[in-house]
Amino acid sequence: MHFYQQLKWVILLASFLLISACTTFSDLHKDVSERIFGPEPTNPPEALVEIKETASAKIIWQSKVGSATGFDFTPAVEAGNVYVASADGVLAKLDASNGSQVWRVNVGETLSGGVGVGGSLVVVGTQKGAVYAYDIAGKLQWKSKLSSEILSAPKYFDGMVIVRTGDSRIYGINANDGSRKWVYDRTSPALTLRSSAGLVVDGGAVYAGFAGGKLAAVRADNGKILWEASVAQPKGVTEIERIADITSLPFVDGPLVYAVAYQGRIAAVDRATGRVVWNRDISSLSGLNAEDARVFVSHAAGSVYALDYTTGKTFWRQGSLKNRHLTAPLPMSTWIAVGDLEGYIHFLSREDGAFSARVKTDNSEIMPQMTLVNSNTLLAQSRDGGVFAVQVK
Repeated sequence: MHFYQQLKWVILLASFLLISACTTFSDLHKDVSERIFGPEPTNPPEALVEIKETASAKIIWQSKVGSATGFDFTPAVEAGNVYVASADGVLAKLDASNGSQVWRVNVGETLSGGVGVGGSLVVVGTQKGAVYAYDIAGKLQWKSKLSSEILSAPKYFDGMVIVRTGDSRIYGINANDGSRKWVYDRTSPALTLRSSAGLVVDGGAVYAGFAGGKLAAVRADNGKILWEASVAQPKGVTEIERIADITSLPFVDGPLVYAVAYQGRIAAVDRATGRVVWNRDISSLSGLNAEDARVFVSHAAGSVYALDYTTGKTFWRQGSLKNRHLTAPLPMSTWIAVGDLEGYIHFLSREDGAFSARVKTDNSEIMPQMTLVNSNTLLAQSRDGGVFAVQVK
């Protein structure tokens, strides 16, 4: 079950328990599906049109790790190696140049969050809330138990492993032994989207988006709150209409941090003060990226936007990938790469958004975040467990 299907059923179940306005499950299913996803029969993925390629994209190697099931995994690249994980407990190290396996271990639990690498550690999180840290040779160093499932990749910073759990807590863990150093806790709305929204660590601060459209910055050394900003304000009559959760990674670029909410807005926030510099109405589940004075974002409905980083003004919009459940955009050289639910990776011109190239991986959805290896090579992991190194020239 891919992320969007899982998302739909989580919302349906939560709404059934919390919303009394719909008197039957049949009515509820129709109401929720149409409000959030539109009437299903009229929203198939947009058919791909033939393109005139101005670049050449190819898979230079591929490997296989276990299926992701309902979780999201993203390959991590460090010192010429690739680290990948899967729901069935597999953690593997691959050679980034050719995809050959260096080592492979089984954690022994269902993995639910992607791989974090740093400080000579390889760290993964499980559905039961455990954090496992291995050294770069694949030997277990420590295990730490947290409060709930871990749906995103842990981050290493200055002798600590920083982990977000599914109950909206962020933990600072000693990287030497797994002992807990601090915890940041906050209250969530009654109805939220279960997502793999993670965290970003930069300049001694941890940035994370939450339910209700909130973006928080906390100190990485002690977990104390620095500021909280409103990226989006929940609006509407029902609990469903009022969902405005940040379900993707923020992106830090110079003095600003960018974040985008589902059924909400994209915003640029001053890192020093938490003041919103600009915002505009764009909804996204998978997220955004920024580079060279432009912000790139995948709209929930399937468009890709390039925006001015200081004002939010649109430079271009590519609207031919409607309902294709796009990944977050990935800037690389003169292109912007996005993956879709059928395993395609599309390369758009950075200047005007026109299609430059396209490559097919397998037939399953590409995970929401792809990883850059170098300026013209990316790594994509599919929901069926394929790991693909794709080069564009």
